[in-house]
Amino acid sequence: MTPGIERATTGLADPATIKTGLAAAATINAIRSCVHCGICLPACPTYRVLGEEMDSPRGRVYLMRAVAEGRLDVTETYTHHLDLCLGCRACETACPAGVPFGSLLETARADIERHGARPLRRRLLEAFLFGVFPHPHRLAIVLGLLRRYRRWGIQALVRRSGLLRRFPRLAAMDALLQDVPRTDAALPEFLAARGRTLGRVALLTGCVQRHLFADVNRDTMRLLSLAGWDVVAPRGQGCCGALELHAGRLEAFRARARALAAAFPADVDWVVTNAAGCGSALRDYGHWVGEDAAASRVAARTRDVTELLAEADLPLGSLPLTATYHDPCHLAHGQRVRSAPRALLGRIPDLRLVPLADSELCCGSAGVFNLLEPEMADRLLALKIARIAETGARTVVTGNPGCLMQIARGARERGLDLAVVHPVTLLARAVRWEDR
Repeated sequence: MTPGIERATTGLADPATIKTGLAAAATINAIRSCVHCGICLPACPTYRVLGEEMDSPRGRVYLMRAVAEGRLDVTETYTHHLDLCLGCRACETACPAGVPFGSLLETARADIERHGARPLRRRLLEAFLFGVFPHPHRLAIVLGLLRRYRRWGIQALVRRSGLLRRFPRLAAMDALLQDVPRTDAALPEFLAARGRTLGRVALLTGCVQRHLFADVNRDTMRLLSLAGWDVVAPRGQGCCGALELHAGRLEAFRARARALAAAFPADVDWVVTNAAGCGSALRDYGHWVGEDAAASRVAARTRDVTELLAEADLPLGSLPLTATYHDPCHLAHGQRVRSAPRALLGRIPDLRLVPLADSELCCGSAGVFNLLEPEMADRLLALKIARIAETGARTVVTGNPGCLMQIARGARERGLDLAVVHPVTLLARAVRWEDR
């Protein structure tokens, strides 16, 4: 038996002590809605790799309940089992009882944050990651340094030295970025609809997305305009808080949610995202920041870009290639958007879309999971790349920046000639812009 888990088999806590975090009344009721049927187990990436009960959704819910009821302390062992969870929410899709595992995990991680149960090295790495990634201006500075790291030959020198083998988390960071594009050209704050106007939308430009995939944001604006939407992209918008939400840094997340919601105009019909993790976080604003009217409004109006474009009459020309589609976890499971991306790709003439086995199995990116838990992330990436190779496709399509970088890395390391692109990238290539 895992050390510390045996304490979970004794006595119940006094209900009067159940106050906050996992032990809040509504949360413990959600925990108790799990009937331990095990239907979720085959859907769980870590259970498929490890085969360990405590690294399955059912096992983790059992641990959460023990902590909530005061039968188990927040220990390093408990923390390790929860940290190995990718938060992909595939178990939510599989669960017949509707257990809200995503919000339970985020609550449990908030408890862990308060207890400080993680090792010092992990806490220092998290301090760096969360001090950079949710801050677009800081991220721009770090990416500028990384460009010099590559251009001046330092990266090649470090790789040849073998130093990275001693530091797997640093090695994961180094391997992830093959190229660091410049993003000097800012998006326009407003782009008018072409032709008949359907309404007005706001575009979330994101953090990683705006710096590493600026072309995706640019194509998103152009395609929405072509589809008949006036598009606003407020320059003052910040981070959506997704990374902090998934890490249980709930106060920081709530502050970002309120600030971002206030940055969007109140009169837009939709708030559009092109990053699955960001869209899922925005749709959860109602749960976490429901007392804020602007945040609740954003939650109700958030749509993935593929949902709006799937309804549009776009002038599409031939794009002769064979592609396969990988479902980003927080699009398929967090937002329940599966058919719209496939419908869009299926409308491109001469594009052959082949099915991908285990399309909804996480690729191992999961926000910053691949930087914090590189060994598990690499094992999942190997499974994903093997499935992609089986399709024979030369193009992989997916709608999340983390997935784009992770799968591209896996293809490079295995010598596969794969283009890994966002759905709007292919659409923009196929559109006959002169026809409108």
